[in-house]
Amino acid sequence: MSNDIKDIETIDTFENESEVVIIEDLTFENRTDRVSISGGIDITRDKIGLEKICAIKRQIDAIAKKLENEKELPDEIEVLTAKIVRNPFE
Repeated sequence: MSNDIKDIETIDTFENESEVVIIEDLTFENRTDRVSISGGIDITRDKIGLEKICAIKRQIDAIAKKLENEKELPDEIEVLTAKIVRNPFE
């Protein structure tokens, strides 16, 4: 497990609607207007716990850097609720 955690790359924050990074049960889902973070993770007091928190920190730092470098960051965006559509295959 530990080698996999070190190899996790950061998402290309706010650049696409398809990128997802999963660290244990914690999910970072990339969108063009937001990054959704959901799930849970245990940070244990050992080397694996350190690797997990460092992987999470890399994701958070990438998001923060992108926001900090935005020249015209709005005060707040409107997040539209998802529409439920009929499944065309049913």
